[in-house]
Amino acid sequence: MQIDVRHASHPEAVREYDTETLRRHFLVETVFAGGEIRLTYSHYDRMVIGGATPLGSALTLTAPTAIGQETFLAERELGALNIGGAGRIIVDGTSYDLAKYDCLYAGKGAKDIRFESADAANPAKFYLVSTPAHQTHPTVLLTREKARHLTPGEAATANKRSIYQFIHPEVCQSCQLTLGFTMIEPGSVWNTMPAHTHDRRMEAYLYFDLDADQRVFHFMGEPQQTRHMLVANEQAVISPPWSIHSGAGTKNYSFIWAMAGDNKSFTDMDHIAIADLR
Repeated sequence: MQIDVRHASHPEAVREYDTETLRRHFLVETVFAGGEIRLTYSHYDRMVIGGATPLGSALTLTAPTAIGQETFLAERELGALNIGGAGRIIVDGTSYDLAKYDCLYAGKGAKDIRFESADAANPAKFYLVSTPAHQTHPTVLLTREKARHLTPGEAATANKRSIYQFIHPEVCQSCQLTLGFTMIEPGSVWNTMPAHTHDRRMEAYLYFDLDADQRVFHFMGEPQQTRHMLVANEQAVISPPWSIHSGAGTKNYSFIWAMAGDNKSFTDMDHIAIADLR
């Protein structure tokens, strides 16, 4: 298992970042690697994101030094959303089968977490998000049918999309983690525009279901000091609380969003008019 640690950046410092520096601090270029668990620890709300891609044998989630505990979920909770082939997650001896787009929530205190693929030739790809937790909530399997489904946007503004809320107060209890994914409809390309910030929470995006030769322009930065990164399929972006987080693709795509911070209110955001962006 590999883990990379990313420290927080002050917005005034980010104004001076060139493309390479911006990508080094905020882009996770390799989330999934066959037969491995790869993690990135962000000091923004101490969120951990990563990928588990089991092949012929199970992968066990252990606690690296950065976690500071004997087991990974000793003081944390975990969301795992499968974007690959069929697989299973075993939590303290109980097995949960996950098809593509299914999600598992595992609560604080779970000790033995293992990931398996049903077929090594078409492996599961579990996208992992973990945040600190102060109490234990039950482990829950969340299929896409159980998610809260929203269909905002319209074709006229190229942002017609489906939002699936999995770890959300109306679906599944958690301490501070919220998680779901958004599918941009064919013919649309925009997500989260008009843009917003939510200084009370940080966020992370994983872009996926994107053709290998296509890209998403991910916009970030202060509303009057915007920056962008070109993001490929199955790459992730760490989004600071002070930053906008919006994107436009060269074609439609999907992305997993996850948040942590002072509250779990999906609608807690500070809107920014398009005309006010710089």
